[in-house]
Amino acid sequence: MDRSEEKRSLRKRLIEQRLNMPDRLHRAELLQRVMRIWLVGRPDTVIGAYWPIKGEFDPLPALHRWKEDGELLDEPQLRRIGLPVVDKLHQTLKFHAWFPGCPMEEDAYGIPKPKDTEIVVPTLLFVPCVGYGAGGYRLGYGGGFYDRTLAQLQPKPSTVGLGFAHGFLPNLEPEAHDVALDAVLNELGVVWPLPAEEE
Repeated sequence: MDRSEEKRSLRKRLIEQRLNMPDRLHRAELLQRVMRIWLVGRPDTVIGAYWPIKGEFDPLPALHRWKEDGELLDEPQLRRIGLPVVDKLHQTLKFHAWFPGCPMEEDAYGIPKPKDTEIVVPTLLFVPCVGYGAGGYRLGYGGGFYDRTLAQLQPKPSTVGLGFAHGFLPNLEPEAHDVALDAVLNELGVVWPLPAEEE
């Protein structure tokens, strides 16, 4: 079996496992908490995320809470959330402002996207992981959208993968085009970068 075939069957298996997880909602609640704690004290005011599909963790409740928390600060800064919209010509993603109740429409892949909202430039990007491995490498859906987007976004945002613990792949080997994430979170805590060893 060649490498791309191997990745395809791995993806399929991980997505099926995720969809059939009996305690997925409980795991999602734990990951919401990990994410909210991880965001405390970060300077970002524009965060890019994604609309969850195929049993993915939904980052939007935690981000909406982050946005509301920003409005309670002594000197409130307008916090914004962006969702990806596919640029068909360049096969990359642009991020459009999202807020609960904003008008949505389906993109070419049937995934909801904000309708006619302005483009925002995130300084932090939450990326969905089908699987992930040591060093912050992720297994995505194989379309390469995030890798191409990250290669051209200026300034380059911090990137954080979100996934469930079942998706950890100890033997995941990155390919030349793979861009490592700055951090990976799952429902058990921060997976990458590994906390410094206590002396």
